[in-house]
Amino acid sequence: DGKIYDAYVIYPKNHTSEANFVEYFVYQIMPDILENKCGYKLCIYGRDIYPGEDAASAIEKRMQKSRRLIILLTHQLINSKDDAYDQHIALYNALIQNDTKVILLEMETIGAYGKLQESLRFLIKQQGTIKWKEEHTVHPQSPNSKFWKQVRYHMPLTCWPS
Repeated sequence: DGKIYDAYVIYPKNHTSEANFVEYFVYQIMPDILENKCGYKLCIYGRDIYPGEDAASAIEKRMQKSRRLIILLTHQLINSKDDAYDQHIALYNALIQNDTKVILLEMETIGAYGKLQESLRFLIKQQGTIKWKEEHTVHPQSPNSKFWKQVRYHMPLTCWPS
């Protein structure tokens, strides 16, 4: 299908104390589970988009070469206005072009979805979110936890670990 990545990961990129866990999750936990243990190939901004590349066109190209979009929903992502370019492109691809499936990971309790942009609310209403719960942090590296099984269910088919 011409795709290089199984998923492009969208996450808040501001460096605040809450972002520490999200960055750890994006750069350590997700690659360990989805790449090392499940055989997927992720595209992560800051790891797979290189310094000196035009960020906007690199983001678009990487998304076009991805089978899924994974959006980590956090208060920071919802309230951030400056870092939302990849989120806008992702939602455009998912809703207007209808060619990419989105996986929504609710990393913290968002509560009412009223603050979210309309396109995200539409996706949540249509397909729901996969909620990260604190108890997952006890064994975040287990690909057989309920959370990771739900994520893998929405990912493209590859050889799954037994």
